[in-house]
Amino acid sequence: MIGHGLAHISFAGVALGLFLRIIPLAVALVIAVLAALGIMKLKEKAGVYGDTAIAIFSSVGLALGILLATLAHSFNVDLFSYLFGDILAIGASEVWLSIGLAAIVVFIVILNYHKFMYMTFDREAAKASGIKVGRLDVLLTVLTAVTIVLGMKVVGILLVSALVVIPAAAGLQLSSNFKQAIILSSLIAFVSVLLGLFLAFYLDFPASGTIVIFSFLLFGLFFILKRKKRIL
Repeated sequence: MIGHGLAHISFAGVALGLFLRIIPLAVALVIAVLAALGIMKLKEKAGVYGDTAIAIFSSVGLALGILLATLAHSFNVDLFSYLFGDILAIGASEVWLSIGLAAIVVFIVILNYHKFMYMTFDREAAKASGIKVGRLDVLLTVLTAVTIVLGMKVVGILLVSALVVIPAAAGLQLSSNFKQAIILSSLIAFVSVLLGLFLAFYLDFPASGTIVIFSFLLFGLFFILKRKKRIL
C-alpha cells in the first residue's frame, strides 16, 4: 500500500518539476520523501491507521499533480513518459541521479541490515534491546520513497509499485532466511527489467507492461516450485 501511495504522490512532484522546468525526478524525490515523513507523522500525531494516512496523501498528491499539469499545460509526452515509463527518455542528469540514489539505498540497507532483520521478525524484542524502532520505520519509509522514484522512468508511476512488490513476493517463495530474500528479490527485479526490455524491444511491446508481466510470470514459476518442493 505504501508503495502504491507514494507512486501517486510522486506524480505531483513530476508535475511540479515540469511546471518549474526543474529535473522532474529530483522534485519527485523531494516530494515523495516529504510525503513519506508526513504519513509517518500523521499516523503518530493524528492517530489514524496507516492505510488511511497513505490514502489521504496519495489522493491529495494525485489531485495536485492533475491541477499543476493542467495549469502548466503539461499533459504532453514528458508527463506521459513518467506515467507509463519510457527508459529511452531518461536524460544524462537523471541517469547519474538514479545511480547515486541506488548506491545510497544499497549502502544504508547493508549498514542497517541486522537492525532491519531484527525489527522485521520481532519488533517488541528489537525495541527492548535498545534499537530505535521508530527511526528505522522512518528510514525504511524514506528508502521506499526513493526506490519508487528510481523506478518511475522504467515502468512508470502507474506500475512502479508492482516492480517493488512482485519481485519481493517472488523472492520470498524460495528463500529460507532474510538475507536470501533480499538477494533473490533484487536478482528477480534485475532480470525482470533486463529481459522485459529485451522482449519489449524485439516484440514492439510497451516496456513497462512487459517488465511487470515478466516479473509476475517469475512469481508464478517460483510459487509452483515452492508447492512442488513441499509435496516432495
